[in-house]
Amino acid sequence: MVDSDLIIAKAGSVRSHLNRVFEKRNVDLDGFLKDIDTQESILFNIQMAVQICIDIAAHIISEKGLGVPGSTTEMFYVLEKNGYLDSDLTQKMVKAVGFRNLTVHEYGKIELEQVYEIAQGDINDLNEYLKAIIKKLGLTD
Repeated sequence: MVDSDLIIAKAGSVRSHLNRVFEKRNVDLDGFLKDIDTQESILFNIQMAVQICIDIAAHIISEKGLGVPGSTTEMFYVLEKNGYLDSDLTQKMVKAVGFRNLTVHEYGKIELEQVYEIAQGDINDLNEYLKAIIKKLGLTD
């Protein structure tokens, strides 16, 4: 059985990390490229937010008995197959996981312009994911 309290708590954690990104992103690209503290704060909070979204997916898949995904990205395809996400949102989450993997495993190859663009727009995909999951589970938060 999916632990509703756990999902709500994890959704709150994602939103806290997103709020930190929102607070730090109010700078132009040039300012962002010159401020390592802002870069690191945004990177860390994106990484954490995506990881918690992965944790939510893993919990649902495990508790609902939806199978054993072969990879982290496959979790989102499993959720799509079972009506939790639409195809477009699945692709956005797969992209988010790919970026998270880059930040965790290959830090030196991160393009800061890409980080800036994610912070300015794509980061909102994580809120869309939370809304879809909460709606499918019939929760309110």
